[in-house]
Amino acid sequence: MLETAKKILVPARRAKYAVPAFNVNDLEFLKAVMSAAEKMKSPVIVQTSEGAIQYAGMDYLVAMIRVAAKTKVPVVMHVDHGKDLKTIKAAIDSGYTSVMYDGSSLPYAENVQNTKKVVAWARRKGVSVEAEIGALAGIEDLVSVAEKDAKLTNPAEAARFAKETRCDSLAVAIGTSHGAFKFKGKTHLDIKRLKKIATLVPLPIVLHGASGVLEDVKELAEKYGAKLGEARGVLDADIKAAIRHGVAKINIDTDLRLAFTAGIREAVHDLPKVIDPRKLLEPANLLMREVAMRKMRLFGSAGRS
Repeated sequence: MLETAKKILVPARRAKYAVPAFNVNDLEFLKAVMSAAEKMKSPVIVQTSEGAIQYAGMDYLVAMIRVAAKTKVPVVMHVDHGKDLKTIKAAIDSGYTSVMYDGSSLPYAENVQNTKKVVAWARRKGVSVEAEIGALAGIEDLVSVAEKDAKLTNPAEAARFAKETRCDSLAVAIGTSHGAFKFKGKTHLDIKRLKKIATLVPLPIVLHGASGVLEDVKELAEKYGAKLGEARGVLDADIKAAIRHGVAKINIDTDLRLAFTAGIREAVHDLPKVIDPRKLLEPANLLMREVAMRKMRLFGSAGRS
């Protein structure tokens, strides 16, 4: 069943678990995510970036997710990292139940102004709004922030921003990064900063750029020719600490991409005579499903629907 993000994230923060938000680009990703959610009895956020919307088309994505949401588990249809106001308005009018406006790279006043505009549009349709204060480094889809331009979220500014915009959830920067190559040297999240934010901001807090770059999946992809080198992700221990301190939504994109890539590479290598794309896609689908289920267990969302 389709739900708003607010309806499932407020209880998640209260009970100290997080709802996984998986980026999907096509039917294969969507089916894997939904199969995992149904198996684990977990609420799930299915999100499409502006890049995914450009790739697949908003109408196709909305139609697929509406069909997928005909299930007993709560499903949120969400726009991830919406920077273009026209795209966000179109998503609200097209039936998305949640949108993110990402003005994190803009001056504070402009971010507030645009976020308030999105909140006004969303309220009329009963749609949830996620906003962001602080910018993450890294590249993912159409989101690109150089390290020199990234900044961690100021707790007092986050509280002021949440109050002024009246958003429903707030994405913060505490050291995560988009993409597969997140860290140089020791991985580290600023949990101390997150604790301060959580004491000032009662809203569900969102963690972007939080894929773990799972070692076994990375090794499988490299076994069949991928060149991933120093790809590294967020440690499970840091994820658990973040959930204890207010994080109720965690975005996962890279981990599904790696699973898909590893599965495809394995299938092409092991099935040289197969030309049926459904059979070639099957290992990738199963691996994505397994990765999604692992995230649900880690985040504590399994059994919550």
